[in-house]
Amino acid sequence: MTDAPELAIRPATEADLPAVVAMLADDPLGATRESPDDLTPYRAALKRLTDDPNQHLVVAVRGDRVVGTLQLTIVPGLSRKGSTRSIIEGVRVHADERGGGLGTRFVEWAIEKSRAEKCDLVQLTSDASRTDAHRFYERLGFAPSHVGFKLQL
Repeated sequence: MTDAPELAIRPATEADLPAVVAMLADDPLGATRESPDDLTPYRAALKRLTDDPNQHLVVAVRGDRVVGTLQLTIVPGLSRKGSTRSIIEGVRVHADERGGGLGTRFVEWAIEKSRAEKCDLVQLTSDASRTDAHRFYERLGFAPSHVGFKLQL
């Protein structure tokens, strides 16, 4: 039995940014590309996300503490007979919460939200070095079906 407060998933707010950015920076890859000491670009990004109905930046909150984050993007398209797809990105779980099922709950939330948005496909990418994450996504039914490419601008 646990005395831990109930977990809630809700839209992220500006007040959540310090915790969200800290989680984005809390791994070897994020540490090289995130700047938790300067929230200015993150505030601008949050405004763009909040203003776009196809963007869902959410946080998991236990009590009054942000313990996870995820971004879900809804993408209408022409391919696949005009199907809509969703993209899961930026899944992070606070170190204190890892291994407790929050990642699974987050992805299940994203899949259900995608169904509600009439998506035909849910996709995500994961850095090639994140082998533990790859196993996690495969356990949830995702298949490594494509090779991804990026061009840094």
